[in-house]
Amino acid sequence: MRVLSGTSGFSYPAWKGTFYPEGLPARAMLAHYAARLETVEVNATFYRMPRPDTLATWRAEVPAGFVFALKAPQRVTHVKRLRDVGDAMATFYRAAAELGPALGAVLFQLPPSLKKDLPRLEDFLEVVPAGGRAAFEFRHASWLADDVYASLGAHGAALCVADGDEATTPTVATTSFGYLRLRKAVYTEADLRAWAERILAQRWSDALVYFKHEDGARGPAFALALHEALTGAGPALDRAPGLHPAPGQW
Repeated sequence: MRVLSGTSGFSYPAWKGTFYPEGLPARAMLAHYAARLETVEVNATFYRMPRPDTLATWRAEVPAGFVFALKAPQRVTHVKRLRDVGDAMATFYRAAAELGPALGAVLFQLPPSLKKDLPRLEDFLEVVPAGGRAAFEFRHASWLADDVYASLGAHGAALCVADGDEATTPTVATTSFGYLRLRKAVYTEADLRAWAERILAQRWSDALVYFKHEDGARGPAFALALHEALTGAGPALDRAPGLHPAPGQW
C-alpha cells in the first residue's frame, strides 16, 4: 500500500519561520512544500472554480509522483446540493484535467444540513466522470449506512474517513483507495500509530491522508510523523525516496 500524507492547503504566510523559511515568496511555497510532502488537498477550489492555467502551472512546479486532491466547488455541493450540476461539473473537470496524473482525487464535502438522500446521491454519481477518483465526506450521520457504502462502491467512489473533535467516520473501504481527513488540532504519537495500523489494515492500493491547516504548522509535522508511524506499523508501506526530513529539518 502506498500512503501519501499532507495537509489541507499550502499557501499560508503564518507557516513562515516554521515550515517555510522567513522571506520565502508565495510563488515558491508549492515547490518547497512538494519537496517535503507528497500530496496536498486544495481547498481554494471549493470557493471558486479553478483556472486551467493555474493548475497547469502547479503541475509543472511539483515532482513526478506528487498528487493533488481538489475539493469540489461549493456550487456543486452546497448551492445546488448535487442536483442540476452537469455544466458546473464539466467546467470543473475540464480544468482539473490540466493536472493529468497529478490529480489524486476530488473531494465532495456535503453540507451538514444535507441528510441522507440515496436517489440524489446515485443520480449524482452518474455525473462523476468514469475513471475519476472521487471521495465523499458526509457530515450528517444519516448518510453513514450500508446502502450508501454499497452505492459508493458500485461507482468506485471512496467514503472519506473524517476524524474530528465531535465524531469520527467509520473506516469503511468502499473502493480501492482510501481518503482520510484528520482534523483534530493535536495528534499524539500513540494517536498516529493507531491511525497507521487502521490504514494498513484496509485493502486499499493507496491512501491519501490530510491533516488540518492551522497557524502553528503542526499539520506538516503530523504528516511526517504519520509516515514514521506507518513505517513502524508494518512492511506494507511504499515510501517515495528523498522525502520526509526529520521535524525541524524543513
